[in-house]
Amino acid sequence: MKVKATLKQIAKELNVSVSTVSKALNDSPEISELTKIKIKEYAKLKNYKPNVIGLNLKNRKTKTIGVIIPNILNSFYAKVFSGIEKEADKKGYNVITCISNESIVKEVNTLQMLSNGTIDGFILSVSEEAQKLQDYSHFSDIINEGTPIVMFDRIADEIDCDKVIVDDFDSGLNVTQRLIDVGCKNIALISSIDNLSVAKLRTEGYLKALKDNGIEINENIILRTDCEEDMKSKIDDVFQNNEIDAVFALDENDSVAALRVAVSQGYKIPEELSIIGFADGILASRRLSPSLTTVSQHGVEIGEVAAKLLIDRLESEDEIEPPYETVVIKTKLKERESSRSKKKSIRKK
Repeated sequence: MKVKATLKQIAKELNVSVSTVSKALNDSPEISELTKIKIKEYAKLKNYKPNVIGLNLKNRKTKTIGVIIPNILNSFYAKVFSGIEKEADKKGYNVITCISNESIVKEVNTLQMLSNGTIDGFILSVSEEAQKLQDYSHFSDIINEGTPIVMFDRIADEIDCDKVIVDDFDSGLNVTQRLIDVGCKNIALISSIDNLSVAKLRTEGYLKALKDNGIEINENIILRTDCEEDMKSKIDDVFQNNEIDAVFALDENDSVAALRVAVSQGYKIPEELSIIGFADGILASRRLSPSLTTVSQHGVEIGEVAAKLLIDRLESEDEIEPPYETVVIKTKLKERESSRSKKKSIRKK
């Protein structure tokens, strides 16, 4: 393995000062172009790499962003990360990504580990356990220590920081209204993420749409849980024992489960049953038959906006801290085969 050279070794070999080597490698105008080229070529030959920790201590900036996501298997977070990476790369920042796996302990440990000088700021979506416990003190501690945080998707209203969200309430309202407009009256709600702030807002939108249209709320067709276990059997029970003509599912797994149960029970989709879900992964759009009508959350755009908010705050030279922003990204309904644009026939029990 090649041994990495140090600034001191390069200076000694080229018979110049350590300061001259450092300035040349950082393109200082104090050093002639000829000397810069000579030193850079020699440093490359000797496999020189800058001491990042030393630079951090000197400059107090790492040009690195810490990203904490709750679930690596969720395609939405993959899209958000893609947007963060794109914007960070454009601004010359590196990204370190960690996964909380919905655990508040992992979330706390990751924040503490990376806030010791490894990163300049965090972009994160709050873990399910933190939202269930309503415990957000670890975020306040990090912010009070001087490390900025931008929250996206799942946020904590109690924490003062920049936030990027989608219009979850309006989306729930609009999806339900869409189903009502095509003649649906018995719209089931399926949610296995009831602990999460986003699910609560989507549910509120659903209930508001029913109320606005004079449709009585039927608790028998509202399935709200914080666990995916036995979800199929619970959906089976809702479908078998109630007359329904539509399903609004609050995340991708719920959408897929509802579609599969409906098909297994012989529903004609979308003639007898429309299904719309909050998801826009490959599974929903390409690998299911019929393909799912979904609410697209524009994950890439969320990531780009979150990274821009954080970098702008990090690079602000204002003496007074800029006010915190909450940016709302509008969702978009992507209609596919699981929903119709005209009134449906009613399935007789």
